[in-house]
Amino acid sequence: MIDNNTISILGSGWLGAPLANQLTENGYKVNLSTRTVDKLSTLEQAHITPYLVDIDNIESNIHRFLDAETLIINITCKELSAFERLAKEIETSAVKQVLFISSTSVYPNDAGVCYESDQLEVETNLRKIEKCFTDNPYFQCTVLRLAGLIGRKRHPGRFFASGKSIKDGLGKVNLIHQADCIKLIECILTQQAWGEVFNGCADNHPTKKDYYTEMAVSLGLPKPNYIIAENSASKVISNEKVKRKLGYQFIYPNILDISF
Repeated sequence: MIDNNTISILGSGWLGAPLANQLTENGYKVNLSTRTVDKLSTLEQAHITPYLVDIDNIESNIHRFLDAETLIINITCKELSAFERLAKEIETSAVKQVLFISSTSVYPNDAGVCYESDQLEVETNLRKIEKCFTDNPYFQCTVLRLAGLIGRKRHPGRFFASGKSIKDGLGKVNLIHQADCIKLIECILTQQAWGEVFNGCADNHPTKKDYYTEMAVSLGLPKPNYIIAENSASKVISNEKVKRKLGYQFIYPNILDISF
C-alpha cells in the first residue's frame, strides 16, 4: 500500500528541485526524477528519493517512481508521443492525481484577457499534451498554466542583455515569481483541488518596453532595444480564479516591487 503522503515530481530543474525541497520540509515524502546520473547523490543528500527517468525512453523503473498517490509533471519536453506513453504508464500505476504544470503560452497572443474557461479554437501541441492527462479517466488531473518565470537565477533585467531586441515593445508582460509558483502548487495539494485548470500570473501587466527597460537599468545594464509591432499582442493572463477558488494571496502580486 502506498503512503498517501508521497508525491512524485517529474523534473528536477529550476522549479522542480526547490519545490521538492519545500514539500520535504512540509513533511511529504518526495520522489524526484532527473535525467542526469550525477544529480542522484545530490538529491539523496537532500532527503529526496531520486530516480533516473527520461520519458523519451521510458524504462521499467518508471513504476517505482510512480509509486505515489500524486504526480507533479514539470518538464520541458514538447513531444506529444512521449506524454502519451507516460499517460499509459500512469494508468497502471498507483497515481490517483496528476498536477500538470503547463504554460500560458497555450493562449493566443491576440486573445485579450485570458481566462481558464476560454475555449481555445486552435489546438496547439501544448493543448494536446494537456488533454493527454485531463481527458484520461484513470486519474484526476489539474492543470496549472504558469506565466513567464522569474526569480532565483532568472532576473528579467538580463533577458535582453545579449543585445537581442524586444520584438513587441507594446505587448503586455505576464510573469510570475518562483515563490508564487511553489506556493500555488502547495495550495492545490493542500486543498485537493483536482479536476481544475488554473492560471498562475502576477496582478500587473506593464508593457514589455517599460518593464524590461526598468529591470535592465536596475542592474546597471544598457536599455534594451525594442521593436513596436504593427499588431501588438493583447494577451493578459487573468489570475482571478486562483484568488476566488483557492483564496490565494500572491507573495509578489506586483512584479515592479520585486527585489531580486
